[in-house]
Amino acid sequence: MQLDAETIGNAFVIRVMESRIDAAVAIQFKDQMRALMNDAPGRVIADMGRVDFLDSSGLGAVVASMKYLGPERKLELAALTPTVAKVFHLTRMDSVFTIHPDMTAALGADADAA
Repeated sequence: MQLDAETIGNAFVIRVMESRIDAAVAIQFKDQMRALMNDAPGRVIADMGRVDFLDSSGLGAVVASMKYLGPERKLELAALTPTVAKVFHLTRMDSVFTIHPDMTAALGADADAA
């Protein structure tokens, strides 16, 4: 499981560099997200643009990552592929997460909030 991270403006951006988040990698994803987010500022954006498949284990790992941040910090999602967006819509998780159509919009939302 490869994740890349960098700070852009007031946001900590984590890029998921894999095409799948499924049962085979869900625990690794969750553990690596937690390690990266440990000292992250209040706003964390996961760039999911390369993820073409997300199963229930992967969804659980994304939710667990959000919960790890607690109420004082926020996990936002960006650039969901159509298949992954459908999973979030069908499970109504699209009402739990802030979801941006792409990273430009996500980072623009950061500028709007500043």
